[in-house]
Amino acid sequence: MHDPLPATGRQFEITSGTAKAVITEFGAVLRDFSVDGVPHVETFDADRLPPSAAGNVLVPWPNRVAGGRWALDGEQQQLALTEPDRDNAIHGLLRHAPWSIVEHTDSAVVLQATVSPRPGWPVPLLTSIGYAVDGDGLTVTHTVENLGGRAVPFGVGVHPYPRAGNVETDDCTLRLAASTVLPVDADRLLPVRPPRALQGDESDFRTGRRLAGVWLDTAFGGAVPAPDDPAGLVRHSLTDPDGHGIQLWADPVFKWVQVYTAEEFPGRGRAIAIEPMTCPPDALNSGTDLLTLQPGEAWTAHWGLKPL
Repeated sequence: MHDPLPATGRQFEITSGTAKAVITEFGAVLRDFSVDGVPHVETFDADRLPPSAAGNVLVPWPNRVAGGRWALDGEQQQLALTEPDRDNAIHGLLRHAPWSIVEHTDSAVVLQATVSPRPGWPVPLLTSIGYAVDGDGLTVTHTVENLGGRAVPFGVGVHPYPRAGNVETDDCTLRLAASTVLPVDADRLLPVRPPRALQGDESDFRTGRRLAGVWLDTAFGGAVPAPDDPAGLVRHSLTDPDGHGIQLWADPVFKWVQVYTAEEFPGRGRAIAIEPMTCPPDALNSGTDLLTLQPGEAWTAHWGLKPL
């Protein structure tokens, strides 16, 4: 008799001091991250699929593609409609795929998967994700390599649900390093106009807003490092009333961040996803902030979580 495999596959634990993270085989999902026993992401049982896309890796595009349709070199592509109620393809092609282990040490793990050619995506990509914990928190490293014979556009995102320890989400303050918001169709959540500048209105989180009564499924742009940031990183944060919590930092290529408030995250209730993205919704059609890989070319970027 073999032990049954959980719905998310094997679980890979990494630790350093009191920092611990758990990553899944299927989807390469960050299922748990804590320091000193304090939770810093929403977690879920290993034997269930990630609720509300928790921890999903969004490759080769984040967010939505309208009707699943886009064009490569003038050739029309039709992706599977993975958000059928809204007639969209959503969150890439590897959310539930098996990822293979490249390296696993006490404090780090690297997983790898291939985006194979298929209807709607004709160019093979090799992608890897590395998770490492240390005294500063969690660092995540993405790589994408073009295995095909033609250039291909792409985007990368990730879907963590950070949390400020055991404090209720409604009692937390959200701060975003974003200067624009993307107007979208309320039904399909697709762009309807160019991004507009934030001017201290209800969508402006640059100075922080308490989350009680706030509902979001919103793409923010213009995420750039603060002028005096010594590391030149984009920084978002979720903090409790005492200023403790979690900072989500990212390389400047993550110019966008989608923020989603979940009404009923299992075992938690209200929760918030802060999703760093290299491009906005429907970028495969608009071209906004799309990255491009030439044949044989590779790309690398980082983001992470730092307890405050």
